[in-house]
Amino acid sequence: MDAAAAAGNTFDFGLLRRHPDIEAENLFAHDATDELILQEAAAALSAAGPGKVAVVGDRYGALTLGAASLHGLAGLRVHQDGLSGERALAANAERAGLGEAFTSMPLVPELFAGAEVVLWQLPRGLEEIAEVAGLIASHASPNVQVFAGGRVKHMALAMNKVLAEHFASVVPGRAWRKSRPLKATSPLQGDPASGFPKKEHHPELDLWLCAHGATFGGTKVDVGTRFLLEFLPEMRPGAATAIDLGCGNGTIAAALAKVRPALHVTATDQSAAAVASTAATAQANGLAERIEAVRDDALAGFAGASAELIVLNPPFHVGATVHAGIAHKLFAAAARVLAPGGELWCVYNRHLDYRGALESVVGPTRVAGRNSKFTVTVSTKAL
Repeated sequence: MDAAAAAGNTFDFGLLRRHPDIEAENLFAHDATDELILQEAAAALSAAGPGKVAVVGDRYGALTLGAASLHGLAGLRVHQDGLSGERALAANAERAGLGEAFTSMPLVPELFAGAEVVLWQLPRGLEEIAEVAGLIASHASPNVQVFAGGRVKHMALAMNKVLAEHFASVVPGRAWRKSRPLKATSPLQGDPASGFPKKEHHPELDLWLCAHGATFGGTKVDVGTRFLLEFLPEMRPGAATAIDLGCGNGTIAAALAKVRPALHVTATDQSAAAVASTAATAQANGLAERIEAVRDDALAGFAGASAELIVLNPPFHVGATVHAGIAHKLFAAAARVLAPGGELWCVYNRHLDYRGALESVVGPTRVAGRNSKFTVTVSTKAL
């Protein structure tokens, strides 16, 4: 029996919600990994002092609120890359009466400073693992215990190798309900920045692209984005402002600003890593004065009927699950924010065939281009 069970404390994971993120029957607010990490860390959490626990990668609050409820912890420091997850945690905490138990923080040294216990839902990307592990090893307590884990199907031995570059001991645990834990201890001192954000020059675009570890696609140019860039001169000629919706590493924002010097671009993404990466990309290309990077979830902070031009390469997955819900959420957001006569330019895989949805939600939509893999459309908001 673990320490929490012995104390009689419980936590109902079934009460967690994903909102404002996409909610559907096949999308869940927690998984077995959350429970497994908390089980593995139970003794350490019970012994941890106030303010000595950090949480990273929590999806919707299962780790944070589970630790607070099961072990009576306060002063938890939490980082979630996605803004929708951060807002879901806040809402879940409010319903559970645990709103004062934690503080949401960016991915900075202070997140891990002096931490004795770290709870970590491992991401799939090795670069993100490397950036986070470097910060933990450099700023947490020398006696820190890192309790990490993930779904078995998404884990690889390469993750252990990356962690071993930052911790002398990396020990995998026994799988449970298709999840597996890892425990890392004895941090190795090194360069806490570990070279992030990464930086790569793309001569065909004459652009530097920068990326923090959690940025989708890293410093590469997404193949759909590459096709979309062919249409930059056609996008709402005469527009003074544009929005790069779901900016990632800032490729579209930087290319727009470079090709059209009179344009001011607002680049927005719910990912904290993406926003930081886009800001770094803008700086690296001398475009910082004409690109503003803003963390926002589906244009929630943008006024209705205010945008002349929105450019979008929508994701086709929610977390690790292939799901079209996020694209439709972004289409609706663009429709609200576009001014009459404003244009939404969108690129997507040909088999997805979003044209009907764009016609219905945004307005008249035509195919501007198509190749063997992708379709580019332009939708115009009705006057």
